[in-house]
Amino acid sequence: MNQRPLSPHLEIWRWGPHMLVSILHRATGDGMALVGLGVLLWWLGSLASGPESYATFQWAMGSPIGYLVLVGLSWAFFTHMMSGLRHFVLDIGAGYELDTNRMWSIASPVIAILLTAAFWAVILLG
Repeated sequence: MNQRPLSPHLEIWRWGPHMLVSILHRATGDGMALVGLGVLLWWLGSLASGPESYATFQWAMGSPIGYLVLVGLSWAFFTHMMSGLRHFVLDIGAGYELDTNRMWSIASPVIAILLTAAFWAVILLG
């Protein structure tokens, strides 16, 4: 039993941006699946239930907490998308150089924030 190799643990690995992007990819996917599905079902149910129910949905999503949920979902979408594009490039065999990998690991969440801000600017100002 003592001769078995030890699996690397968090104490051995140095945290880097690639680890954060990987964790964010999983968390945003789960968040969109759980919260996004709830909002979608509520929206569809309120559409099917009539004008009063839909007005309640509109009021809730137009409140500050509703905006927080919607902005959070859009940020999760763009973060998940950028991480997915990064993984797609890695899957075709490119971007494994350390500097390139680190640069795209840092750029992915930054681009996601910029896309979220641009998306909401178009919605609120357009």
